[in-house]
Amino acid sequence: MFDLGWTELLVIGIVALIVIGPKDLPVLFRNVGQWVGRMRGMAREFSRAMNDAADQSGVNDIAKGLKAASNPVGTAMDSVKKATSDLTSGLDPSKFDPNSETGKLAAERAENAKKIHAATARATAERKAKEAAEALAKAEEYEAALKSAPPAGEDKT
Repeated sequence: MFDLGWTELLVIGIVALIVIGPKDLPVLFRNVGQWVGRMRGMAREFSRAMNDAADQSGVNDIAKGLKAASNPVGTAMDSVKKATSDLTSGLDPSKFDPNSETGKLAAERAENAKKIHAATARATAERKAKEAAEALAKAEEYEAALKSAPPAGEDKT
């Protein structure tokens, strides 16, 4: 906003020293500091109020929706990761008696959640391996094209 360098600040300080005087200068600086502190506090309070109003009006939800719309695959993967972590963290079979029906269901669900998590990780690894193989094939094609091309300095005629 204000572009003040060291030379401008030095000139302002010298002028203030001459106009105000050395006796009243510390009082002026203290008052200016208090005023700046109050202004910063008001700005902080204003921004906090704006953030609260945005939260209440649902602007953050709209922003999340726009982010999800721009990257649907990433959002889907995030929801799958969250669901599997919720399943595995929410079901601790050791909390229940293993011979009770609840304990058996909890153990079964925890096992299923582990299988889902493992399948998701396996699918991701397979996809990345496929992408790496495609990139390697492209690199080999490019290298072969470079080897078969004539040197730059040779004349083709």
